[in-house]
Amino acid sequence: MSHTSMDPTKMGVGRSIAVLTSGGDAQGMNAAVRATVRVGLYTGAKVYFVHEGYQGLVDGGDNIRPATWESVSMMLQLGGTVIGSARCMDFRGREGRTKAALNLVKLGITNLCVIGGDGSLTGANQFRTEWSTLLIDLLKAGKITKEEAKRSSHLNIVGMVGSIDNDFCGTDMTIGTDSALHRIIEVVDAITTTAQSHQRTFILEVMGRHCGYLALVTALSCGADWVFVPEMPPEEGWEEHLCRRLANQRARGCRLNVIIVAEGAMSRDGNAISSEDIKKLVEKSLGFDTRTTVLGHVQRGGTPSAFDRILGSRMGVEAVMALLEATPETPACVVSLSGNQAVRLPLMECVQVTKDVTTAMAERRWEDAIKLRGKSFENNWNTYKMLAHINPPDTKSNINVAILNVGAPCAGMNAAVRSAVRIGIIQGHNMLAVHDGFEGLAHGNIEPITWTGVSGWTGKGGSELGTKRLMIILLYVTPVFTAYVGGLELVTAREKYEELCIPMVVIPATVSNNVPGSDFSIGADTALNTITSTCDRIKQSAAGTKRRVFIIETMGGYCGYLATMAGLAAGADAAYIYEDKFSIRDLETNVEHLVQKMKTDVKRGLILRNENCNANYTTDFIFALYSEEGKGVFDCRKNILGHMQQGGTPTPFDRNFGTKMGSKAVLWITEKLKEVYRHGRIFANTPDSACLLGMRKRALTFQPLADLKDQTDFEHRIPKTSWWLKLRPIMKILAKYNIPLDTSEHAHMEHVIKKKLSVPEPLMK
Repeated sequence: MSHTSMDPTKMGVGRSIAVLTSGGDAQGMNAAVRATVRVGLYTGAKVYFVHEGYQGLVDGGDNIRPATWESVSMMLQLGGTVIGSARCMDFRGREGRTKAALNLVKLGITNLCVIGGDGSLTGANQFRTEWSTLLIDLLKAGKITKEEAKRSSHLNIVGMVGSIDNDFCGTDMTIGTDSALHRIIEVVDAITTTAQSHQRTFILEVMGRHCGYLALVTALSCGADWVFVPEMPPEEGWEEHLCRRLANQRARGCRLNVIIVAEGAMSRDGNAISSEDIKKLVEKSLGFDTRTTVLGHVQRGGTPSAFDRILGSRMGVEAVMALLEATPETPACVVSLSGNQAVRLPLMECVQVTKDVTTAMAERRWEDAIKLRGKSFENNWNTYKMLAHINPPDTKSNINVAILNVGAPCAGMNAAVRSAVRIGIIQGHNMLAVHDGFEGLAHGNIEPITWTGVSGWTGKGGSELGTKRLMIILLYVTPVFTAYVGGLELVTAREKYEELCIPMVVIPATVSNNVPGSDFSIGADTALNTITSTCDRIKQSAAGTKRRVFIIETMGGYCGYLATMAGLAAGADAAYIYEDKFSIRDLETNVEHLVQKMKTDVKRGLILRNENCNANYTTDFIFALYSEEGKGVFDCRKNILGHMQQGGTPTPFDRNFGTKMGSKAVLWITEKLKEVYRHGRIFANTPDSACLLGMRKRALTFQPLADLKDQTDFEHRIPKTSWWLKLRPIMKILAKYNIPLDTSEHAHMEHVIKKKLSVPEPLMK
């Protein structure tokens, strides 16, 4: 797609965009609506809300009304969809679509942004395909003039997928999935605590219709004993296998069994498997005290997670750009996320692959169904199978693998340790836990760690192994920048100490997300959600009071990731960070901007400041400056969030990410050991035998620690370049700053069909 260097603030002049949400609601839809409206207005276009989905499009009248900047204020943190959604039978008939076309033509709207599931998007595509014939009918009936028909000769459509089920192929994550996982995990954690008091088996039924994504990720995130998903029904004789597994876990000392059931679960012969069926089976065969919980609409509710707000905001920006750049030849597209990159995909190709999954399941081609769901689903399934279904081997490998945590603790570390320990045991290794980081290693504070020793660790915050910031030597799974530097020191020390010539892996785990070689670190998502929900509360505290500006200091060292992403998720007016230099003039501009904002209906301001963004412009300084300049217009409050950002139970993302990183690292170590085992001993001194496992764009990759030196600013403990800096202009535009948006980086149209079975490993959400 060719991108002209057109001024983005003029792209939409003389054009109109309508936005609607359709089908089932999903948390994060409001973020997408807000971004679509604000970026649409930023480009100079007129933007309309369509209330009540397609029904509103058909009924017209007051259902289609102009949207203003203020009309989308304070909706980021709301679940559901503020503009309403409805199932609409009328739109399915041609008569209904003709009425809808008439309403759009009369208002001069030729760009439609649809946020909904596959049904809603298929409907949108059909509407677009028929558009010219609908206009002919309206002309014949004398309902529109030739001029009106000419002015609206072509309809552009862009879709965003809003669905908690994550059942749409071509996108890693649909809007609402991450928030639904948050709700489910809250329930699982609550149930786990009560179940520890009694020896019980809990069966949890989660939503997802014909897609097992929520069930599968929940099972990984809570270390469930068994999961039932529609894509891969259990093999014949599963009843006996399940009971044997539960009995074994009890015998190993586990007080709690958890079974996750997707609502569309079925057996190989196509019969439904319900949570009630499983309960009867367990009680009858084992006599275990068993309880079932059907989660239902709880999963759709509540406030959207930080991930869903950022996803919705990014997709909204991309959708407006895709609409304004579309030509009559461009196919209708969906904007979506692959890894951390926005992509545009042809709508009907995605719909086709989504249908192919249903066909594969109907034809009992289970392996194909899992592959067609995408790489993310497949990786989740393989990790689950490995952690849940394999018994440790009888023969041992005689290899000792030690795990230690280094630096500050963060949420998700324990999930990584748990999966590393269990995968190691499955490989036949002796797994050792080093307590208290490098200091513990130096003092020999090392002990074997067993399968049951890590039971229930996925949901625990902090670091169960203990961490201390003393640098001596390290062996294996290590979080934080400290560990990355420690790893480098060990690689250098190999010249002196042959004992250090062993394979090593560093897994990045730090709330700051400042480790070079990885776009994400374990723990950053949990910290981000903590900051975002705190900002929501702080903003809410001013509801109904006079005009107020909040200045909030976040953690992150010199890395501005948390401040920037929380700024996007909480709708901040500015986020000051070290990587994006600012001067007193910028501070003045921001103050003036807030003074102007307070003249509108929006009476609140939010400013985020990364703790080390500037040595002189401290939080106190910025607070004093804003207080002085805002006199008579607004008053100020400041909050320093501090260590609460490191605590809390890990989010589903951090549990899942940690689980996958831990298992991938041990499998890599196992392969490396085979390569470097010679004459009865292990000798590894090549750069590629000491790696950092990181998420790069769309794949998990092992990168030699030595190669990452050039990408690192050691003084400030940050990477020299960061992908998320490109998101900063979006935050500023959504806060109504008239700054240029770089349109050169826009997503190009990609194809799903040709590469559907060979995509790289995506972001594991």
